Amino acid sequence: MANAKKFGMVMLDIAGTKLFDYEREIINHPNTGAVILFSRNYESPEQITTLIQNIRAARQGDILIAVDQEGGRVQRFQNGFARLPPAALYENEPKISEVAGWLMAAELLAVGVDFSFAPVLDVDFGVSTIIGNRAFSKNSEKVTQLASEFRRGMVRAGMAATGKHFPGHGAVALDSHLTLPIDERDLETIRNSDLQPFRQLISEGLEGIMPAHVLYSQIDAQPAGFSDFWIQKILRAELGFDGVVFSDDLSMEGAASVGDFSDRAKVALQAGCDMVLVCNNPTAAEQVLDALPIENNAERERRLQKMRGKFTQNREQLFATKQWQQAEWLVRDFTQRYS
Repeated sequence: MANAKKFGMVMLDIAGTKLFDYEREIINHPNTGAVILFSRNYESPEQITTLIQNIRAARQGDILIAVDQEGGRVQRFQNGFARLPPAALYENEPKISEVAGWLMAAELLAVGVDFSFAPVLDVDFGVSTIIGNRAFSKNSEKVTQLASEFRRGMVRAGMAATGKHFPGHGAVALDSHLTLPIDERDLETIRNSDLQPFRQLISEGLEGIMPAHVLYSQIDAQPAGFSDFWIQKILRAELGFDGVVFSDDLSMEGAASVGDFSDRAKVALQAGCDMVLVCNNPTAAEQVLDALPIENNAERERRLQKMRGKFTQNREQLFATKQWQQAEWLVRDFTQRYS
């Protein structure tokens, strides 16, 4: 396609299990770059495969397909997919973390999903119910070890990883979906704990990062996803991250302090995000698409290209492999023993 569109700056969602005509138009907007899928979009492996094919056809250019498929409480595709345990269970048998990362990624790639927003790199400080057992551990070194193994499995399957929620969501009790949490710790405390998993996985080649809608009040006046300090000074300059920065969903209440949806998108991009998410609000998504300038950015394009999935086999071919059969059994047996 000589005139195929490049990746836009916006990740949006769709209403149901099939595409509406107006959604085809929005997907083909120059500023669209990705679609994130939710449980409401899923009925069966066959249906989701067709839906993803239709999304790609509607784009007439580059587009990424994403989903939250961490395991535990956050697994959008369930029936027909291996049921993954909460990350906190992997401390019982660390070797299973890599197996689960591979299994999750291989099954998603087989239906056409480019990547899952995983692994969670937050340290569980015992106060955040929204993080809780989504975190690998209460110990930053164990989070680092287990998340590194999980990512290694994803990469082995052909999937890029996205660490979240930078610089750490685990020390605040409030849920950023509902309000703006405030973390009053100082920078050195966060450096010595929460940043350790990010630092290590970045050194190993981590492809994507999602900042938290959390305000670190002793450090900067903006929540991390809208903060030049956190994204440019700490993430890019200090930690040397050269991958994609995805905003968390701009529809979350943790983003509301920044302004209306157009303001949120512009501030996030100015702070250093490569792509902004606008979910569960089609009107807001259209506003953001139309409000942002249409531009070609070679650095952003280079980073986003690395999030493409490596599609090598369909579900039938995957399920015929001994690797999948063994991995599925190991993860199922592990989950039954420790849940």
